[in-house]
Amino acid sequence: MSNPTAAMLVIGDEILSGRTRDSNMHHLAGELTKHGITLAEARFVADDTDAIVAAVRALSQAHTHVFTSGGIGPTHDDITADSIAAAFDTPIGVRDDARALLAAHYERTGAELNEARLRMARIPDGATLIDNPISVAPGFTLQNVHVMAGVPTIFEAMVASVLPTLTGGAPLLSQSLRVERGEGDIAAPLGKLAEEFPDLSFGSYPFSQNGIYGTNIVVRGQDGAQVDAAMSALAKMVAA
Repeated sequence: MSNPTAAMLVIGDEILSGRTRDSNMHHLAGELTKHGITLAEARFVADDTDAIVAAVRALSQAHTHVFTSGGIGPTHDDITADSIAAAFDTPIGVRDDARALLAAHYERTGAELNEARLRMARIPDGATLIDNPISVAPGFTLQNVHVMAGVPTIFEAMVASVLPTLTGGAPLLSQSLRVERGEGDIAAPLGKLAEEFPDLSFGSYPFSQNGIYGTNIVVRGQDGAQVDAAMSALAKMVAA
């Protein structure tokens, strides 16, 4: 039985302009792999309502889960919450429980809960809040879409909050072998080996380091015994 699938939607002009480097997808991929959920697709879109709506609708229909990052802060260009609500034709407004979290936080810090900050309490009807232990302003889950902050430390905390509530499959196991031979030398026998183990995936990742050329071959699968067997066969193939 195949594992559940997920997609990630990274939202923000700052990512697409190159001003900010995204690290959230890398983190999510690793955490989902350990949880037995396959990250099958990723998209990057600008702060544009139509683009966000179209992407959310397509991804939520194609995958078990969708994770979004970015666009849920207090400024005018933080439009993700409204776009998610629009994608599901759902009303959105300031919700009492989200407002209470923010009010308590800003009272502790001595800051004002002004209209801008109150935007972070706008939650689509029917959504479940995602805990934010760092800066309090919550994310939310609406149907199969998990909406999270773009700041990496907050995104990672929200992922840690959501993952235990999701049902995963078998974790994906992987082993690798460094081969100091060109890909062209091993491509044919590696292809035959992949045919012998159809339930596994074989990846070849070339490198050049200190004048040495070669490739790192990575074998992935859910059956540890099969991965071990493939690695043994791979070692013999390389030694031949």
